[in-house]
Amino acid sequence: MKSALIATTAALALLLPGVGRAQAGDELVVEAREVLKKKDKARLATLRSAAVAAQHPLAPWVDYWELGNRLGEVQASEVEAFYARWPGSYVEDRLRNDWLLELGHRRDWVNFVHDFPRFRMNDDREVTCYWLLTQHIAGQDVRSAARAAWYAQRDLDEGCNLLASTLYEAGLLKAEDVWQAARLAVEFNRPRVARAAAALINPAAAQAVIELFDNPARYLAKKAPNNANNANNELALLALMRMAANDPEATAGQLQQSWQRRLSAPQASLAWAATAKQSAFKLQPEAVENYRRAWRLLRKGTEPAWSDDTLAWQARAALRAGPAEPERWTLVMSAINAMSPAEQREANWVYWKARAMQALAPTGPNGEPERLAARAMLESIAGQMSFYGKLATEDLGGSLALPPAPQPLAVPERDAARANPGFTRALQLIALGLRGEGVREWNFTLRGLADRELLAAAALACEREVWDRCINSSERTRTEIDMAQRFPMPFRNEVLAKAREIGIDPAYVYGLIRQESRFIMDARSHVGASGLMQIMPNTAKWTAKKIGFDYRPEMIGDRNVNLLLGTSYLKLVLDSFDGSQAMAAAAYNAGPNRPRRWREGGVFEPAVWAESIPFNETRDYVKKVLSNAVDYAALLTGQTPSLKARLGNAIGPRDPNAVGGEREIP
Repeated sequence: MKSALIATTAALALLLPGVGRAQAGDELVVEAREVLKKKDKARLATLRSAAVAAQHPLAPWVDYWELGNRLGEVQASEVEAFYARWPGSYVEDRLRNDWLLELGHRRDWVNFVHDFPRFRMNDDREVTCYWLLTQHIAGQDVRSAARAAWYAQRDLDEGCNLLASTLYEAGLLKAEDVWQAARLAVEFNRPRVARAAAALINPAAAQAVIELFDNPARYLAKKAPNNANNANNELALLALMRMAANDPEATAGQLQQSWQRRLSAPQASLAWAATAKQSAFKLQPEAVENYRRAWRLLRKGTEPAWSDDTLAWQARAALRAGPAEPERWTLVMSAINAMSPAEQREANWVYWKARAMQALAPTGPNGEPERLAARAMLESIAGQMSFYGKLATEDLGGSLALPPAPQPLAVPERDAARANPGFTRALQLIALGLRGEGVREWNFTLRGLADRELLAAAALACEREVWDRCINSSERTRTEIDMAQRFPMPFRNEVLAKAREIGIDPAYVYGLIRQESRFIMDARSHVGASGLMQIMPNTAKWTAKKIGFDYRPEMIGDRNVNLLLGTSYLKLVLDSFDGSQAMAAAAYNAGPNRPRRWREGGVFEPAVWAESIPFNETRDYVKKVLSNAVDYAALLTGQTPSLKARLGNAIGPRDPNAVGGEREIP
């Protein structure tokens, strides 16, 4: 059965020009990847020898899998030999990443320091922590970089924890640094990181973190603070932060009743900020007042030690409060001004700060400097091919226009991309079903390419109908923009016909598909959504019944069936939200019940509603689908599109007397 599957995969790859090219020996590669999962060292060694002897284009990968599978046993000389066999390749640098982690684990700083400067990707935080540790050992001051890397851990890793503990023991990191790491870990629900940070203080603090993660209310009830012991108060603060994540109302009550008085002012301010963030995340009207309480506890002129995420939710809460909140724009401005410089440069905060400056500017000539500064901020993002770039353009009175097409690629440019061994390997990996490996190989090969080279790479991916790499490569260009690559229209006849039949805007459909699957037919999400339009099995079944289509579960991967069910469901959702494309996109991504809740509580400018969506993924999704749809509309119609027109009217509670609406839509 297994050999038949390998043969079938290779045959399909050969017959279908859209997915790559097959050649003899592909079955060795597929088998090697399967054997790797079983950690069969002997069989992997045999397959590696066969692939190298056959000079198969993917032999570097089989070599990498074989050596990586026993990396804990090898010496530097064997690793250096691997580097020499595949110089400049992705797998060379990928193994270097793995080897640097192994050297850090071994505490082999001599070989680590020798190899690290050759690490071209340099995108592994744990490796960075090990490198900073070697620099500390060499006498360099690494405190600032060490704090940044340590605070950014998503999960506990040995390298960053070793770096932090070493610097703490040396007195270079202070208790306040440790508690800040613990606070961030609690805020982002990283219990192992929080416990490891607290353990630097003492073992009892680490045990307390376990208890307060398990039941913060119980911890607070039995642990009274002690002003003579700051560690106890810091642990109480962590418990309040943890409690706020589940119940901000109860946490606010605890603070008002006793904890604000019992903690220091900075600690109480942090507790209120954490409570405010969770209130804002739950779209509760109390959020703005909770943020005000947090600010009032800060000493005048003191910048809050809050995360960018906490500050972002202050801005969103103030925006959502609307004109009824007299300090709305002041709160937006104060939140953005307190963010890190990198976060302030994000287009959404550039846009909303400019809007705040416009709103707060005095009337008449006295406000002209503020209005000019706001205009300059909008101009700095106008023209960007993004949601906020488009809004800024329209706010400035401009119209959205497609960039001029680049000069056609010359034959030598196309030939250079086809001859690039990194692209060849990537396409072959994708053809064999090893998409993750292929994508990493492709992206590594894009590093450092100029615009024309990126366009040629994108053209190669487009030719092979590897649409996600086509889009990704083309999106990296800066001065030469090929809209046909960035916004391809595979299956155009089918999409346009189905959209006309169902009565839905084809640009909106294309904008959604581009975000959902990047036109990958066999895409499957971690939650089970499938195909071109990423339909969930239950949604497919419900929609088929609704439209009277004779459906069987195995049909979900069929392109035409997937398109029929996806567009039909999207139209039903769109109609149920009174034609709001923002709410329908949110419903398609997060389910209809959530945007039904998110529309309650006021009447919102559509851009405010989109920015205040609680889920990061859905917020980003909605903005990108709508921005995509604008670009597809321009390509399909040749007319000047408008994002504001597509956003439509204000979003608020549904009229209870309105007729229609599919409340049962899953």
